[in-house]
Amino acid sequence: MQRRDLLRQLGLIAGGLSIPNLVKAQEDKPTVPKRVLRVAHITDVHIEEAIPLVNSSKGFARCLHHIQNEVKPDLIINSGDCVMDAHKHRKGNVKKQWDLFNDVLKAENSLPVFHSVGNHDICCEGDSQSSFEDGKKWAMDEMGLAKPYYSFDNNDWHFVMLDSVQKKKDGSWYTANLDEEQFDWLKRDLKALPDNKPTMVISHIPILAACVFFDGNNMKEKDGRWEVPGSWMHTDSKQIAELFHHHKNVKLAVSGHIHLSDRVDYNGVSYCCNGAVSGRWWFGKYQHTEAGYAVIDLYDDGSFTNQYVSY
Repeated sequence: MQRRDLLRQLGLIAGGLSIPNLVKAQEDKPTVPKRVLRVAHITDVHIEEAIPLVNSSKGFARCLHHIQNEVKPDLIINSGDCVMDAHKHRKGNVKKQWDLFNDVLKAENSLPVFHSVGNHDICCEGDSQSSFEDGKKWAMDEMGLAKPYYSFDNNDWHFVMLDSVQKKKDGSWYTANLDEEQFDWLKRDLKALPDNKPTMVISHIPILAACVFFDGNNMKEKDGRWEVPGSWMHTDSKQIAELFHHHKNVKLAVSGHIHLSDRVDYNGVSYCCNGAVSGRWWFGKYQHTEAGYAVIDLYDDGSFTNQYVSY
């Protein structure tokens, strides 16, 4: 009788809910994912010396202010093309561009930044492989990188920074893929992770994207075929996607390069091409995409959001 009186006082009998059912209701209550990290993804700044009609340094500073004041992320990921056409300019001009980029970043940003190399960052004279590698090494030095690809952990997430810009075998400028050494490293890096460690992959050039079909006149009307150059999207996309298939903890792969914003969900991985800080190379928006950056919220259950923001 004392137990029955106690239950009546608690309102459980009157409410038609017994103690076992109450416990079950509490267990079935869905848990809300907890955000563990906010990332700002910037790409394709394409800074250049102050010239008439273009003030890229002020634009870049405005972007950094917007990131820090409006969205307040924990860190910034920069996926390359910091400077403009390093392969076409003399070294003295390229050095001025890098100095301007780093001066703005140092003066206008207080957040940690993780970099990767873009094709425009590589200064090379001629078509030799050695010149290309020297140019990539220079870009790495400006970014403070010991290697062009690397990984790191932050809170519950693992981050993989790839080097997607390689010299073409025919000696022309570049193509998008992982060389054999880097691909072997990526396999080892992913294999070493716990199965429940959510992972985000960053590359300058998209591993997989839809917007590459609209970045130029890619439909060959003569034979009715779409054509996507290897300099616009990874030529080893299928190989990389197959690797991701064996590592279900890979949740998100982000890139830049195309200056357009899109998202492709394929086989459990979301591939987000996140526009460009410079928009149409500092002359407004490029096609339908405004100058901007992505705000990426990462959660403890491996879920995420990727939102493109115009500053």
